[in-house]
Amino acid sequence: MTNAVIAVNSHHAPLPTVLGQGAPRIPTAGKIRAGIMVLTKAAASNTKAKEIYERGVKATLPFEDIEKEISAAVPELRNPLTPKNVPWFTVRPADFPNPEIARQIMEAFGEQRGDGERHLYKFPVVWPADAWQVVMPHELVAWGANEKKYWSEYSPDGQVRYCKCYAPVAKDHTGTRAVRVFGGRKTMLRTENNGVCNPESCAEYQIRQCNLSGRFVFYIPGIKSIDAIELHTNSFYAMNAAIQKFQTIAFMRGGRISGFLDGNQTPFYITKKLMNVPHIDSEGRAVRVKHWIIEIQAPVDVSALLRGKDDEETAIVNAGRAAQILEDTGQVYDTNCQVSEEPGNGHDSLGRTSDNAVAAENASETGAEADATVTATKAAQEPQTAQTATAGANTRTSARFEVVPNVEDILTLAETLGIERVRFDKYSVKKWGAGWKGNANGRTRVMRDVESYRDNPEGLSNKVSAELDVFA
Repeated sequence: MTNAVIAVNSHHAPLPTVLGQGAPRIPTAGKIRAGIMVLTKAAASNTKAKEIYERGVKATLPFEDIEKEISAAVPELRNPLTPKNVPWFTVRPADFPNPEIARQIMEAFGEQRGDGERHLYKFPVVWPADAWQVVMPHELVAWGANEKKYWSEYSPDGQVRYCKCYAPVAKDHTGTRAVRVFGGRKTMLRTENNGVCNPESCAEYQIRQCNLSGRFVFYIPGIKSIDAIELHTNSFYAMNAAIQKFQTIAFMRGGRISGFLDGNQTPFYITKKLMNVPHIDSEGRAVRVKHWIIEIQAPVDVSALLRGKDDEETAIVNAGRAAQILEDTGQVYDTNCQVSEEPGNGHDSLGRTSDNAVAAENASETGAEADATVTATKAAQEPQTAQTATAGANTRTSARFEVVPNVEDILTLAETLGIERVRFDKYSVKKWGAGWKGNANGRTRVMRDVESYRDNPEGLSNKVSAELDVFA
């Protein structure tokens, strides 16, 4: 899953554009916060700071604004607010471009759990992409006064983690005027440590200026917004547990985590769970502290996800029957999409009277002489008609299934998508049975299944791994 990408609903990769060279990002507008901010012990003892805090909380102002107001009114309080871990999430109108969205979220999913106040303890979500790196972007980052100072970024092969920073703005030939920068500020490797991100030897990380920072990006079913909503977290345990959950679901769904979990429109849920979190104190001792940790839940019947594979097979059979009906070939397909004998009694596969039967009925109504003439003409044309009908049926069948692939073509395609031949062969026998290799329709079915993953090789890899490793 390290190099997962967004699955594009197209057989062709999108063309590059002037603004389309960056990593995929989901635009976000609204923000749900993981906890609250409270007054420090020193600030709580200050009457003026306490009054400003209580007034701001009542007016549902962002905690940043409350802190700025306190610092301006009481300059001696340098950092008057501190984070507090609580079992609910904070939804404030000021955190959304449309404050009405915050009200809708609280009305739909807010709960009262005995304290007399309505809080957001749990809410449904759907992920807008199949790559967990896109729906849960994260990095090690050190912030300056107004912007990011340093941040981590992996190499394209995912093997090396670099420490990046903004490059100095270049000057023009006069040396006095800054060069106009297109596409945002340029970045460069940090000069220290050859640009490699190593937290153990990083001064900023050791003094807690650089920390792990991530966010979940999602949509909430029933909340109408074209922009996604984000939920920030700095918890390694929350993000690590979420990755495991994403990977498990992806294995079961052929690489997919986006959208609803099943046909019943079951969403994921985000909630909190009280856990004993281990960490190393300043003296190097392992200690455990209770914290409310963000948890991703997927309340779905696992067997329903696995039955999705059977549904794919059913869809193939139904597609063959639908093609027969639309094209009116007169052929009948069995459950394995094999052409069976044509029905008799002057009726086609849909139970309709055939053209030959209609001609015979008309002939019987014109009298004996006409009947004899029609019979003679029909007998003379029957070999040619049968030959023409057979050729037409073969042409239509050939057009529908095109060239029947051989086993070597299928194994080669699977290999180009990153699946070893031996591994794919083992997977195909388990999924379709050993007989697919000697059956033309079986080979066509397998080729179509592999072809559908040309733009999403990660999905095929997850599907094979799920069949061979997870559910072996």
